[in-house]
Amino acid sequence: MILYIAEKPSLGRAIADVLPKPLKKGEGFIRAANGDCVSWCVGHLLEQAEPDAYSPDYKSWKFEHLPIVPDIWKMKPKYKMRGQISVLRGLVKEATQLVNAGDPDREGQLLVDEIIAHLGVKGAKLQQAKRLLISDLNPQAVTRALGQLRSNREFIPLSTSALARSRADWLYGMNMTRAYTIQGRKVGYQGVLSVGRVQTPLLGLVVRRDEEINDFVSKPFYEVVAHLMTDAQQAFTAKWQPSEACQPYMDEDGRVLSKGLAQNVVGRISGKNGTVEKVTAQDKKLNAPLPYNLSSLQIDAAKRFGMSAKTVLDTCQSLYERHKLITYPRSDSRYLPAEQHGMAPSVIATVNKGAPELTQGIDAPNAKLKSKAWNDKKVDAHHAIIPTEKVANLASLSPAEKQIYLQVARQYLMQFYPAYQYKETVVEIVIAGGLFKTKAKQEIAIGWKRLIKQSKSSADEKGDDEDLATIPPLTKGQSLLCERGELLEKQTQPPKHFTDATLLGAMTGINRYVTDPDIRKILKDTDGLGTEATRAGIIELLFKRSFLVRQGKTIIATDVGKGLINSLPLSATTPDMTALWENTLDSMSRKETQYQAFMQPLISKLDELIIQAGSVLPTALQGVKSPTPFKRKSYSRTGAKTPSTAKKAVKKPRALKHNVKP
Repeated sequence: MILYIAEKPSLGRAIADVLPKPLKKGEGFIRAANGDCVSWCVGHLLEQAEPDAYSPDYKSWKFEHLPIVPDIWKMKPKYKMRGQISVLRGLVKEATQLVNAGDPDREGQLLVDEIIAHLGVKGAKLQQAKRLLISDLNPQAVTRALGQLRSNREFIPLSTSALARSRADWLYGMNMTRAYTIQGRKVGYQGVLSVGRVQTPLLGLVVRRDEEINDFVSKPFYEVVAHLMTDAQQAFTAKWQPSEACQPYMDEDGRVLSKGLAQNVVGRISGKNGTVEKVTAQDKKLNAPLPYNLSSLQIDAAKRFGMSAKTVLDTCQSLYERHKLITYPRSDSRYLPAEQHGMAPSVIATVNKGAPELTQGIDAPNAKLKSKAWNDKKVDAHHAIIPTEKVANLASLSPAEKQIYLQVARQYLMQFYPAYQYKETVVEIVIAGGLFKTKAKQEIAIGWKRLIKQSKSSADEKGDDEDLATIPPLTKGQSLLCERGELLEKQTQPPKHFTDATLLGAMTGINRYVTDPDIRKILKDTDGLGTEATRAGIIELLFKRSFLVRQGKTIIATDVGKGLINSLPLSATTPDMTALWENTLDSMSRKETQYQAFMQPLISKLDELIIQAGSVLPTALQGVKSPTPFKRKSYSRTGAKTPSTAKKAVKKPRALKHNVKP
């Protein structure tokens, strides 16, 4: 008997639907006519044991216990999942072949692997287990996936990476939360100070941005524009480019701060002749933006529709599981397997039938075109989010579902249109010894931008359509008249508060906020802070814990959030450390880094952080009122459980060894 263990019931039902009929439904499983079975987890069936599972003394939060580092790690069944674990135990014993059908990411890999390990599967049955990768719940896609089973052993590094992430988050979140909550009480703060490997650096980004805005002092700066005329009475403008001699009067961003200097330039050029020094014309093209991964979709949806990251994720899950209209949504890839290009005519026809408005009035997509999105080297367990071969009934979708489906479908259709082509002309003009520049853009072929002619939906083309000056035909050496110079007085602007879109952008492009130049270089090409599957939840967690609040579209830190960040060491509030961890975890999933090479430095760093926490009181939290207590049932990715009050003092237990084994 083959036993398929899916990540959740919806995926289990999709697998069962393509197995031999009739199907027999049992409690927590479905049996096919040939005897094969499909069962499922409901997310993680197991969870990290709490500290008191290692020693009852840890029920009391005491600084001398820290850091708590398990010798042998313990997992425990989630209370409400014991029944499903029992079902799986019986089916696993009966099965001759196991198939891991978790979602196609590191968490999906781990949650099935960990239940297989918990049930004691060993020997040939473990060695011969298979991996089923499904990113589309429609029957034809599931059938294709069943014909492409791989050895589950290929994915051991992915599972190990997820396990290391889980343990790292437990170690860091639980120990740091206990340490700072205990210290916080010494200065009168009565709430739980939740510290997390990802959530706290993210909060730090917001706090520092808010402080930068509050401390910002606006300063005037000056620009000079020359109003020019050709012999043929064709008018246009050009902007002054200050020379090196002007550097003492400029700021680090190249803005002129001296009004007198700018006024002098205006006086020198007004009524004077100028000469065209250089004309550079280039034909350029812009290829279609890649199909979406989750973060890029969340960013675009936040900009266009004002949706939160969580709303986008929830909507995607509904489109994937309930409506079966899009592929697996928690993807970090924007590329597609080369073989999927053969499905393009079918997917295009499906989209055009269900959402004809996307291509109404424009040329039809050309299924023979093959954009750079089809790249096997950049596709592993999952690929970009694209429409499935199921025709959408837009009338049956909620407004949010319709918006997201159309976004995904439009982005996919862009792959089948030619590049956007334009000519960019840059002109340099010398007037009274000063250099002035202007540039213009002339469209040659609209290409894929036809799909967004009425929609500013994609962040990828932001900036490409900026308004450029209209200029007449010019040639090198041509004489011009500067009718007048114009002084433009402007004010420096503070940075903007974070929004859902920009905060997600910061998480995905975290290298921009890393302070260590060596780490920034390492992280340039990595996925950033958190993962596609966790980013929305981490942002929402900060709101639930009253560390962040929304004011319209902007996101700002509360007094509690500010107090926490200003009480922690800098290394705990900046993304350097955790972004480097993410890079190492990613490397581990590619078999390039070993488990111990990640965990041992982490434990050493944790020792240092606990010593540092004990040496300084969090005075930034004095007088800050704690928010409504939040309740947690377990230690998960980003925090720790509310402390219980011990009835009496307990003896300090023997320190646990740092022998962490995967």
